[in-house]
Amino acid sequence: MSVSGEHNPAPLRQPLWTPGVIVMLFFMAIGAVAVAARFMFGIGAVANLSNARPWGLWVAIDVATGVALAAGGFTTAALTHIFGRHQYKSVVRPALLTAMLGYTFVVLGLLVDIGRSWAIWKPIFNWNTNSVLFEVAMCVMVYLSVLYIEFLPVVVEGYSGKVSLPRRAARLNGVVEQLLSTADRWLGKTLWVFIIAGVVLSCMHQSSLGSLLLIAPTKLHPLWYTPILPLLFLVSAIAVGYPMVIFEATLASCSLQTDDEMAVLAPLAKITYYLLGLYFTLKGGDMLWRGTWRYLLDGTAQSNAFIVELLCGVIVPWYILRSPQRRQSRRYLFIAATMVVAGVVINRVNVFIIGFTPPLTHETYSPAIGEIAITCGLIAALMFLYRILVTHLPILSPRRKEMLK
Repeated sequence: MSVSGEHNPAPLRQPLWTPGVIVMLFFMAIGAVAVAARFMFGIGAVANLSNARPWGLWVAIDVATGVALAAGGFTTAALTHIFGRHQYKSVVRPALLTAMLGYTFVVLGLLVDIGRSWAIWKPIFNWNTNSVLFEVAMCVMVYLSVLYIEFLPVVVEGYSGKVSLPRRAARLNGVVEQLLSTADRWLGKTLWVFIIAGVVLSCMHQSSLGSLLLIAPTKLHPLWYTPILPLLFLVSAIAVGYPMVIFEATLASCSLQTDDEMAVLAPLAKITYYLLGLYFTLKGGDMLWRGTWRYLLDGTAQSNAFIVELLCGVIVPWYILRSPQRRQSRRYLFIAATMVVAGVVINRVNVFIIGFTPPLTHETYSPAIGEIAITCGLIAALMFLYRILVTHLPILSPRRKEMLK
């Protein structure tokens, strides 16, 4: 935060074309080639998916992981606007931006993943209320619209009184200004409705992603299959929300020269400590209740992956965040947040790929080069748009000159 303790978001005066941005463009170009190949020659030309292995890297990373890591949007919104902790206001806008971009690319990933992408609109009019996937699709669709509405005040603040369209379009400057003014008045009265709706919708589809696997008791390894899988998906998403905010804020502060947010991030780390403890209690208690702990040391790829997931994503970061001194250290805070984020990524990959073993086939799955290229391209495009938006809109707080001395 700023020296005065106030949150002063403003467009960042940073050069756009840096070596890092050039690397992003490189991955985006490779991903675009792979996307073109997918739609020109079919999904089989770029993916190793099959009838036995219909869920691969795109679902595990682009969809399940993308949705979980975007949870910082609704967790910070709930903390600030619903529970009234306004001291965390400085991290709401970047968390909202990350969530908005994350869900946008979840939808783009689905367009690539589903076989008939031109039919993605059909659930809007053809309701299957017995399908968990239908609930996920509708919640994600509506929540993405809510995120765009929640982000509108940032756009209004960034361009109100500054509209200057080029050449012949300049005659529309007054009209655009009037639209921005109307949006500002309308959102000021109704935004609370969308904030509450966003939190409710997020809780619904975060848990429903876990419900997808409840119909596959013979296909998902016992270490992950459990009747409380929807609850574990929801709690893990909430637990990773604040570490994702810490991860993002730390990188932004170092690379974009934004305000130091340690006064906000340290209390968020304390909340994360309790959330990780809750998640571990639920997961450990479920294993003891069902007796699945006996699979932990059987030496298979599944048991090894499960141990890595727990150690990396839960136990070690929980121990780091246990100490108040370490929570005040930027280094330890970043390490713990990175491990929690990595742990959720590993968990979603384990559930949808490593632990998913259809009993009637001996087929193995490994991501094709095309799948990896598209995933890397989508991630690079997300980072590129983040850089553009924070450069032109008041999202982050630039570091004050006196702080640079």
